Amino acid sequence: MEQIEFNYSAKRKVPKNAHVGVVGSGDLEVLLEPSEGEVAHVFIRTSVDGFRDTWKAVLDRFFAKYDGAVCIQINDAGATPGIVHLRLEQAVEVSER
Repeated sequence: MEQIEFNYSAKRKVPKNAHVGVVGSGDLEVLLEPSEGEVAHVFIRTSVDGFRDTWKAVLDRFFAKYDGAVCIQINDAGATPGIVHLRLEQAVEVSER
């Protein structure tokens, strides 16, 4: 099991927490909560080692258009990059409803 962390700059406040997805075979869950300041912090716990560069690429793409000040915890059981991006977008949608 690998643990990875990233930080991104953020500009706006996020209204509420969100929880999407389920940790299971080939899937992941995303827990999103508002944070203070102008930073987004991402903590990933994954069952698949050696994909730090892939995680960074997916998150760089996501944070290129998302500027929320959040703490995101991702618990991964082997999800594909497409599913990771989808769950992140779902978490943002839930947090902004």
